[in-house]
Amino acid sequence: MESFKLDQQHIKEAVNELLTLGDMLRWGTTVFNQSGVFYGHGSDNAWDEAVTLATHVLALPIDSKDSILDSRLLTRERVAIAEAFAIRVNDRVPTAYITNHAWFAGLQFYVDDRVLVPRSPIAQMIQTNFEPWLDGHSVHRALDLCTGSACIALAMAHQFESAEVDAIDISHDALDVANINIFEHGMEERVIPIQSDLMNEVLREKYDLIVSNPPYVDQEDMDSLPQEFIHEPELGLAAGWDGLDLVKRILVDALGCLNDGGILVVEVGNSQVHMEQQFPEVDFDWVEFAQGGHGVFVLTKAQLQQHHELFKAALAATI
Repeated sequence: MESFKLDQQHIKEAVNELLTLGDMLRWGTTVFNQSGVFYGHGSDNAWDEAVTLATHVLALPIDSKDSILDSRLLTRERVAIAEAFAIRVNDRVPTAYITNHAWFAGLQFYVDDRVLVPRSPIAQMIQTNFEPWLDGHSVHRALDLCTGSACIALAMAHQFESAEVDAIDISHDALDVANINIFEHGMEERVIPIQSDLMNEVLREKYDLIVSNPPYVDQEDMDSLPQEFIHEPELGLAAGWDGLDLVKRILVDALGCLNDGGILVVEVGNSQVHMEQQFPEVDFDWVEFAQGGHGVFVLTKAQLQQHHELFKAALAATI
């Protein structure tokens, strides 16, 4: 079906003729399906997208009982819902930026267009204590590299209740958002935001766990991203022709910052193909996710040591 935009006539018609929350959700679902919006920032279907926006506008729990669908809405409520739908359709703004909320690892976070919308499958690893990869080793200090909203750092702090977590980002704007979330979660004593170009400011620190969801989108994918991604900071996405500009630096620097028994966890998404092509001799442990997701590898400190010279050479070639 050909895509379209919601004009004022569409909105006026909906507000005048649709009376209940269920009516508005049905209409929103149809509009999203017809408009060809991209689902990749939280929900994966039109109905959930409409529910998220409408319940936010109405200040209702997203898991409200189905009986509420028959509730009649005030005119101003229908107008507000229709306008939220229009922003999603016409401007292709991700829903999380409209609501300023996103969920990650069962926790809610504030987000806006200064940070990427949380969506990493690393959440599944956090919820299982990074086992079996940590092999029972305790986590006293962890590092979330390229923290953005600090969702990974805070989720780790919730999971490892006695751990201190450093949350690094190069972007001052991102760290402002991270601070909002750190205070909202009451973690200002245990999650420490640090402005740094990757690990430059912590090269003398030691961690039991280093986790990174860095920029990793290669040039080919950057050139073909859906419109929704233009609202996200390019600094958090683009990473050179192969998507590995930052990852190669991480592979070199992580060795000196890991305690014995520590692991490095890095998400590279579709750039997994470039990793395997450029480092065929490295036995990356590519994580299989039960709830979907791909492109996350785990390396032990011993593996980083074994391939240190190889990683240094690859980094030198990039520079």
